[in-house]
Amino acid sequence: MRYISTRGKAEPKSFTDILLEGLASDGGLYMPEEYPQLDLKELRGKSYIDVANFVLSRYAPDIPVADLHRIIDRTYRAKTFGTREITPLKMLEPGLGLLQLSNGPTLAFKDVPLQLLGNLMQYVLEEKGEQLNILGATSGDTGSAAEYAVQGKTCMNIFMLSPYGRMSRFQQRQMYTLKERNIHNLVVDGTFDDCQAVVKEVNADAEFKKKYKLGAVNSINWARVAAQVVYYVYAYLQGSSHDSLKVDFSVPSGNFGNALAAHVARQMGLPIRSIIVATNENDVLYEFFATGIYRVRKGNEVAVTSSPSMDIASASNFERFIFDSVDRDPELVCDLWDDLKEKGSFDGRFITPRFGYTWQSGRASEADVDFTIRETYEKYGVIIDPHTAVGMYVGLQCRRQRTPLIVDETAQPAKFEDAIRRSIGISPPVPKGYEDLADLPEHTTRIEPNADAVKQFIIAHVK
Repeated sequence: MRYISTRGKAEPKSFTDILLEGLASDGGLYMPEEYPQLDLKELRGKSYIDVANFVLSRYAPDIPVADLHRIIDRTYRAKTFGTREITPLKMLEPGLGLLQLSNGPTLAFKDVPLQLLGNLMQYVLEEKGEQLNILGATSGDTGSAAEYAVQGKTCMNIFMLSPYGRMSRFQQRQMYTLKERNIHNLVVDGTFDDCQAVVKEVNADAEFKKKYKLGAVNSINWARVAAQVVYYVYAYLQGSSHDSLKVDFSVPSGNFGNALAAHVARQMGLPIRSIIVATNENDVLYEFFATGIYRVRKGNEVAVTSSPSMDIASASNFERFIFDSVDRDPELVCDLWDDLKEKGSFDGRFITPRFGYTWQSGRASEADVDFTIRETYEKYGVIIDPHTAVGMYVGLQCRRQRTPLIVDETAQPAKFEDAIRRSIGISPPVPKGYEDLADLPEHTTRIEPNADAVKQFIIAHVK
């Protein structure tokens, strides 16, 4: 298995090489040369760890099988995720399931891939005798999940940019109260997209990136996408009685990484009828699937909502999907992204007709989110967070008779107390271990949202 760039100008590389690299040297995103195929009969009845071993060994053949199995076994433990199932499927009613992805240490779905990514990176760095400096941006859950995954690891530092005042208090305190010396929280005045633009600009400086050994843990890192494929396969096996049954997945989506993982699972042969891309009022992705036009937003066009992880102006993983959708033609991808850079949009109407019903999309307003949180609680006795409510609302709007619907749960409601209280009049329970979070001191650095300032900070804090 080799990995190629969506832009077509970077040399093919192995899994362990791209694990530490992030963006390809030509500015593209790495993709596997081909998709390995699933054997559902072999996997039926297997544990989460068994499914992870099957899927990930196909994408990381340069890691010895025994070593990879040890890493997976060390990552996916009931002690870390609260259950041996890791991502259990909760059936709310016949034909409607909630895929519980928020059982990890930071109470969000991103723990599932990032706990693995941290352990994979540590393994490769120790094998090579190298250090890595992770540079990332977060609009909510990625930052804390990444920091919890690498905290205390002596072979890694992490520099995480976040927008001041645009995350929930719980999300902020999860990140900002960490005090390990290898963790640096850089807080900027601006939006998530301002933070992400700085990260991309710093990474585009090839000389700086090489000298200071920069890596990435957000969803541009293919290993993270591969890890997310596992829970789609496992969810299907939990929710289906035979291998020919097709299901729909409703995926709350901002950066498109989670929806991309569902796409990859389908390319591997998972019987998914439709992937439903659910957006909040920041509806860049909905607009594309509805009109064929992909148009990024300006920072002042990004609405502040109760689902901040989806408050973004451009989807950083969307390029991988377009690469597959244009039959992996890198020149066409480059043309489209040149249009995006010059005009702020591109016309993909020549692509969308081929999707048929294999992709659907919808958007949820703040009123829709409040209604869905309240209705889900009253009907099923289950409290869901605002991101999950976006997925539930849109999924039910797109639901078809006789096709099971699985909605991705993306975070626990305790992370969004204000939104929950507004919707149902009570506060969600605080999970065990987080009772004293509000009393801990914060450790942050305010910084200007520009590449030079971030570079200077990295230089000053790398040994």
